[in-house]
Amino acid sequence: MWPEAEKTSELLAEAKAGNADAVNRLLDRHRQALHRLVGCRLDQRLQRRVDVSDIVQEVMVDANRRLQDYLANPVMPFHLWLRHIARDRIIDAHRRHRVSAKRSLDREQPLVAHGPVDQSTMELAAELADPQLTPQAAATMHELAQRFAAAIEELEEADREVLLMRHFEHLSNQEVAVALELSEPAASMRYLGAIRRLRELLGEEAQS
Repeated sequence: MWPEAEKTSELLAEAKAGNADAVNRLLDRHRQALHRLVGCRLDQRLQRRVDVSDIVQEVMVDANRRLQDYLANPVMPFHLWLRHIARDRIIDAHRRHRVSAKRSLDREQPLVAHGPVDQSTMELAAELADPQLTPQAAATMHELAQRFAAAIEELEEADREVLLMRHFEHLSNQEVAVALELSEPAASMRYLGAIRRLRELLGEEAQS
């Protein structure tokens, strides 16, 4: 999902040296990934009122404003830093909507990915739902995706978050650990526990 790290490191070094064009190129090359992240995490009801591109632009402006602080103390990989900013802007959008609409959303936090389900996620869904099903089976793909998304919605927030990070954002276990401020073994255990609970939910649904 995120641009390759080597080129990002080069642009960060140029930006730190004062190259304004490098700053623009650095942010632009992450725009598509940010758009996918925001599109996945922004509540569908909000997307009727708030354009994903507007949220992405807010992230870009905020990142540009704070970039020198990051360059002086890069406490995490650049894409995880951008991800934190994006999450804050998404939460802000939900809060603004709560005030402007004068009613509560069902959940304040952005929850499940609403964007296209990619190949790796379909493979996981097939494996958990029924080992005999494959993503290539066109007749089952739509139903499988719906079952998978519904099961994820039933998970507790911590389980849902780690699954979205691993299978929608394609973060490694190490990156998840950094983003959640966990040790790598703890992040791995959280992921395995989430997979187990998701498999149980899919099994219950299949039996109902």
